[in-house]
Amino acid sequence: MSNTIVTFAEVRGGTLRRPSLEAVSEARRIADASAGRVVSVLVGAANEAATKSLGAHGADKVICFAAGALSSYSSESYARALSKAVESEGAGAVLIPYTAMGKDLAPRVAFLTGGGLVSDCSSLELAEGRLVAKRAQYSGKFISTFGWKTKLQIATLRPNVFALTTPAPDRACEVAQAEVDAAARARVREFRAKEGGKKELAEAQIIVSGGRGLKAAEHYKLIEDLGNAMGGALGASRAIVDDGWVGHSFQVGQTGKTVSPTLYVACGISGAIQHLAGMSSSRVIVAINKDPEAPIFKIANYGIVGDLFEIVPALTAEAKAHFASRA
Repeated sequence: MSNTIVTFAEVRGGTLRRPSLEAVSEARRIADASAGRVVSVLVGAANEAATKSLGAHGADKVICFAAGALSSYSSESYARALSKAVESEGAGAVLIPYTAMGKDLAPRVAFLTGGGLVSDCSSLELAEGRLVAKRAQYSGKFISTFGWKTKLQIATLRPNVFALTTPAPDRACEVAQAEVDAAARARVREFRAKEGGKKELAEAQIIVSGGRGLKAAEHYKLIEDLGNAMGGALGASRAIVDDGWVGHSFQVGQTGKTVSPTLYVACGISGAIQHLAGMSSSRVIVAINKDPEAPIFKIANYGIVGDLFEIVPALTAEAKAHFASRA
């Protein structure tokens, strides 16, 4: 494998997203073990803060494709830009965050470059100069190990799994400007963000989720209150999404979003395998359920058997008091 690793740095709303820093941090770790170099690629939204942050977390070089036509994400033109950087740098590996954008971008880059792709990786290691990836299979029942037959190895990384390097603000990092043909069969005119400003589930460090134990849609406010008090994102089981209590964007599970927060609080969720597949990799799981035999207690680090209508408001009050004391 070439000792150059390219990472894709995703910027949204002018802010570099945390999974992009996780990707460059993991690339740095691998590069340090193989005397390699790390090149990060910014497309369409380059800014000084983003390039400095990438350099501080391990990039040796940042390539910026900043043409006006690239200001909004377009799968064709973004894939063309990233592929150009991969080829010009002679990369042996490409690391892309497993975000909504990364899921769309990675297979297109694999096609354009002829590289092999392993998606949703939770671990990367070096073995005889080649990457070896691990990822969950069959709703999280197995962890499978993958290798690549192709020369170029492309992987998407699950958010919140790979640790950030300690930033070194004074670390030397070359910044280069590049151009690419941004013409595409479809042109993105604008993105309209949905109102509400909800935190992105896949990137949240704290998630509070509710299930059918809430009994009625209006009781989801208990989840909102606890989530807001803890500064976390809000989630839901498939059951209440199917019942229309909250939108699909809240759903955690095999047919929803896969999350790996530092803390996952499950309120009134029994723990069907579909839900467990989406959150079992959370570092700390707290389950609140009145049924002591609920499957979710089998994977929970902490379990509270009791009435969530009493427990959740009490936790909310404690969370508000805790964060108020730190303000």
